[in-house]
Amino acid sequence: MNGGGSADMTLAFELDALETLAEPSRVFDDARGWSQYVGVVSEKPTYVVTNFTRKNRIRQDFFSGPRGKAESLENVKAQFETDRHVFVGVSDEDEALADEAGWEFLPVETAAEAAGWTVADEADDAESDPGIESEDTRDDWP
Repeated sequence: MNGGGSADMTLAFELDALETLAEPSRVFDDARGWSQYVGVVSEKPTYVVTNFTRKNRIRQDFFSGPRGKAESLENVKAQFETDRHVFVGVSDEDEALADEAGWEFLPVETAAEAAGWTVADEADDAESDPGIESEDTRDDWP
């Protein structure tokens, strides 16, 4: 996904963007291969981010804490001096915020396509496709 750019990168996911991905823990593991620091920023309360990351077994290098996204991005950029700072988000507001904070913005769909990550809707579509049998399908079920 780094497109030949520097691996000396800090990557921040907006929590809503991370929640749209089918396998958030795999996404984080993958991102660690080409990012020096990976974390989550959100306007949501700390416990919401913590619960999500624990449930998905995600070890993050930073998170928003009680601050908002703008302050978090500024603090992370000051703390983690890498060549690139990339913010993966979901909305026009996220893009504007990244621009104001001096971060590169990447829509989650673009990031997912470039990195080979599955968006949750795509995974749900495959599971609900009648032509695709899941492991839970039973021949003896009434």
